[in-house]
Amino acid sequence: MIDLWFVLPAVALLVGACALVPLGQQVLQRGVVFMDLAVAQAAAAGSLWALVALHQHADGADAALDLAGLAGSLLCALAVAGLSRLWPQRREALIGLLYVLCACLALLGARMDPHGRDRMLELLAADVLWVQPAQAMALALAAALLWCALLYRPRLLERDLPFYTGFALVISVAVPVLGLFLVFALLIGPALWLGRLSASGDHAQERPRANAPAQGVEVTQGGARLGLSRIRPLFVPLLLAWVACLLGLASSWWWDAPSGACVALACALLGLAAVWRRPKAR
Repeated sequence: MIDLWFVLPAVALLVGACALVPLGQQVLQRGVVFMDLAVAQAAAAGSLWALVALHQHADGADAALDLAGLAGSLLCALAVAGLSRLWPQRREALIGLLYVLCACLALLGARMDPHGRDRMLELLAADVLWVQPAQAMALALAAALLWCALLYRPRLLERDLPFYTGFALVISVAVPVLGLFLVFALLIGPALWLGRLSASGDHAQERPRANAPAQGVEVTQGGARLGLSRIRPLFVPLLLAWVACLLGLASSWWWDAPSGACVALACALLGLAAVWRRPKAR
């Protein structure tokens, strides 16, 4: 029987999925898949260079590392937004180069501090078993704010500034808790099921925008009603993400293996499984 101390890691994974799955949908719709890795790596690089600047773990060091990670993720997200506007045809290539740049900065920072290598490994594949209550609360708050925005301001994330800023904030909170690999797997794996569960993939989500004038009555009756219609497709992918997270956590306990890697593996397999469910031909 799994010990009760697995409850907090399980809660952190569940709320982490709540925060990341809706963002994964936006990432796929915008066609900026590499953005996940680049922003997460930028958060790691900022944290590592803050570790170099501090030289040692003093009082308040954890807060400084978190703020540096937030600054790195915000700068990278804004860079992605700028590159996507300036050269949309080559945005994925440019975002890939941003990822390489941030990864190299993280490697250099890790080599310049005695604790840098351990910190970098934690940021790549965090051990979810050691999540702190404050970290789980921060993830839960981020998820709650995101779902409130989806419900009451359903068009907010369609605008660049709210999306890129919110994405950076969520990633900077999630990476220290879940690790870069798991964050990417949770963003992309469940989101791939969105197109597979509908008859026409991404175009099914774009059609209501084209018919916006005919839906004026629904919009005027309140954003919550429109928001509910937009978040309803997220429920099944979110449920699949929860199942994958719990199975990965259970396998980590069963085989005494690193929890972050096991859960990331389960979420990656979930995303790959979406290939086998094809949308209906039209």
